[in-house]
Formats: sequence, C-alpha cells, structure tokens
Amino acid sequence: MAAALTSILAAALGAALPSQAVAAEVTVAVASNFAAPMQAIAQDFERASGHKVVMAFGATGQLYAQIRNGAPFAILLSADDETPAKLEGERLAVAGSRFTYATGRLVLWSKRPGFVDAQGEVLHSGQFARIAVANPKLAPYGAAALETLTNMGLRERTAPKLVEGSNITQAFQFVASGNAQLGFVALSQVLENGQLREGSAWVVPSSLHSPLLQDAVLLLPGKNQPAAAALLQYLQSDKAKAVIRAFGYEP
Repeated sequence: MAAALTSILAAALGAALPSQAVAAEVTVAVASNFAAPMQAIAQDFERASGHKVVMAFGATGQLYAQIRNGAPFAILLSADDETPAKLEGERLAVAGSRFTYATGRLVLWSKRPGFVDAQGEVLHSGQFARIAVANPKLAPYGAAALETLTNMGLRERTAPKLVEGSNITQAFQFVASGNAQLGFVALSQVLENGQLREGSAWVVPSSLHSPLLQDAVLLLPGKNQPAAAALLQYLQSDKAKAVIRAFGYEP
C-alpha cells in the first residue's frame, strides 16, 4: 500500500516537473478536528515548498456532500477512513492514493478546572445541565462520543442533556462559551504544546469507541496538481508527524 501510494505521488510530481519551480495553490478540505495542526503544517509546507494552501474546514459528512456536488477540492483530510474509501469507490478520488495520516483521540472536556476527573466519573454524577457532542451523522467524533456513552451504559440517562454541534468545532464552542458544562471534543482542540490549555479533561480510553482513523485522499481535481502531490508527501514527513503528535494524535 505504502509503495503504491509513493508511486502514485511520485508520478504526479514527475509529470509536473517542468512547472515545479512555479508556486502553485492547493485547496484542501479538512475535517474540523484537524484544523489547528493542519494550519501549523500548512505554514511549514508553504515555507518549504513555495506553494500556497487554501483550506476549508467542516464536518466530514458536510465535506463529502460538497465533494459530491462538485466542490473543486484537491485533497480531503477526513476524520474517518470510510469517507475517503467511499470516494475512491465512487471514482471521485484517485485510486490507491488513500492513507491514514493520523489517529485521533476523543476527550471529555470542561472549561472549569477540576470539574472533569481522571476517570470520567463526572458523567455518572449527573451534575451538569448540558453535554455537547458533534452531529454523529456527519462527524466521526460525534459518533465516537455516542458510542462511548453507550458502552458506559449512559446513553439513555444523558440523552436529555445532549446538545449537538454541526461539527466538532461547534461542539467545542458550546463548552468554551459556557453554554454546555461538558463536551466530547478532539484532544487536539484542548492541547497547546502538549499540555491541557485550560479547564479539566478525561482522555477517553480507545476501548470505549471505534478507532478514529483519519485518512487523506487525493481527489480527482488534484490528480495533475504538483502542489497536491507535494502536500500529501509532506504530510508523511517527520516534520509533519512531529506536529501531529504535539496535538495529541498518533501519525
């Protein structure tokens, strides 16, 4: 798989060698949970390559719908591994270009220090009015949150208190603004330099939900774009992987 992907990207770069010296623009659809690390990676990539990265953020389901409706994205950085595979099957992505760029972590977070304990027992206490999640039909992190509550035997008890954001960014905003006392968000949203930025949090054990494998894929509009191929290669570099780890993901 890795060898095939390398061949695909190398071919894309090789075909464009005569114009490689000219800076180009690449448009990337990015799952909301990966917004902060991708912004950092894009800055490094732009400095190293001279190319410009234009990003659109949203829930994976929303981005998928936009791609199906003709949005001219060159790359999708999904919050799951199913959507890129589906796009390959629908011939809207380049076959064999898909790879896992990060494995995400779900976290229960509160803006209040000390409110969330290290075992997530606050969920059993019921001492909260609202708990935010991303729309589980559109956002894999939202689906993982509901799966966690189900496996903890808390799905029915917490159902009246759930508030849904359209994506993981909105779920985070509900908690950050105080409109929800708790929320299931991406670990990357609450970390800064590897440390919890504020409040209190419980990193949900991976055993409580399906793995959050996040795949990248080269979309058809990016097939002959050297900047798109270069960015996908850069995502697999040691420098990009260091950024990914710093935000709480595994490359």
